[in-house]
Amino acid sequence: MAEIFIFLLVLIILQLVVAPLQHMAEECRNYMKVLLSQHGGLFVCGTNAFNPLCANYTRDTLEMVGEPISGMARCPYDPKHANVALFAEGSLFTGTVTDFLAIDAVIYRSLGESPALRTIKHDSKWFRGEDDDQLQELLRKHSVMVSRVARVCKGDLGGSQRVLEKQWTSFLKARLNCSIPGDSHFYFNLLQSTSPIIRMHGRDIILGVFSTPPNSIPGSAVCAFDMQQLARVFEGRFKEQKSPESIWTPVPDELVPKPRPGGCAGQGSRFSSSTAFPDEVLNFIKTHPLMDEAVPLLGHQPWIVKTMVRYQLNTMVVDTEAGPHRNRTVVFLGSTRGTVLKFLIMPARDSPYSNTNIFLEELEGYNPER
Repeated sequence: MAEIFIFLLVLIILQLVVAPLQHMAEECRNYMKVLLSQHGGLFVCGTNAFNPLCANYTRDTLEMVGEPISGMARCPYDPKHANVALFAEGSLFTGTVTDFLAIDAVIYRSLGESPALRTIKHDSKWFRGEDDDQLQELLRKHSVMVSRVARVCKGDLGGSQRVLEKQWTSFLKARLNCSIPGDSHFYFNLLQSTSPIIRMHGRDIILGVFSTPPNSIPGSAVCAFDMQQLARVFEGRFKEQKSPESIWTPVPDELVPKPRPGGCAGQGSRFSSSTAFPDEVLNFIKTHPLMDEAVPLLGHQPWIVKTMVRYQLNTMVVDTEAGPHRNRTVVFLGSTRGTVLKFLIMPARDSPYSNTNIFLEELEGYNPER
């Protein structure tokens, strides 16, 4: 699965952007938003006073190699805007915004031998979800935030000259469910940080730090997602909205064209290239990128929960080989108040897929209030 697909965890933020003048001086600094290891060196992108740039640097002396390149579609303009970036098979995959006002959200491939590809520009079906119709009025006062995982094929070459030319033919997205179960689920909808894919309990999983929005009860949680469950969601039903006034409903299987939209061309497919996909398949994926089911959290509840505190968790590092015998899993969680919380993750006795956590210590780092 990991050899042909790229998974990008994206916080999709729908908001009206207004930049108060008193904050402009601080925001006009150069904030580093991308830092990746590449070819033995470092690939770095910064906001550069709302004119993003990227450059390569040596790892030991931090000297620039070559000339800077444009950071558009690779790095956000505003340091407050969320983004994600990774290299795979020589290409840079990014999830960010391409403009100053953060109107054009994009998942973009560049810099490699494969042609540049992007998501459809200003298409609400690709970067807005099933809750939009009920929330349009709230956009005037509040931000609407939803975390999803998006999947694309590494070998995607775009569509035909008629449909999805130079755009993804494999883009699919599904909501991530990080919540406390009960009669009314309590959701943590803001994705803050993720781990790499790690091996636990004999399966590949990924951990994510989630938080509540600013206008909600303050809280953070660490949720785990099984990669096999995630793959099953992308093989499940598609979701559609037949008209702007309609509710979102699953697409009946008999109405899904063949070959199944969102798949990869090449080995194992009767199409050698995505440019050869039938127009019916391309038109379907163009209008149906959203999956019906959400990706469930592993164990049916968060692994770690912090609520009713004056800070939120916003970053994470996982050590799966901790302890004298290198057989323990320790999670380090950074917070907005500059501290690092350290947890030991232990398998639960009653379920191989659930865990108990032991709080070890809180380390003082940088306190922005001091």
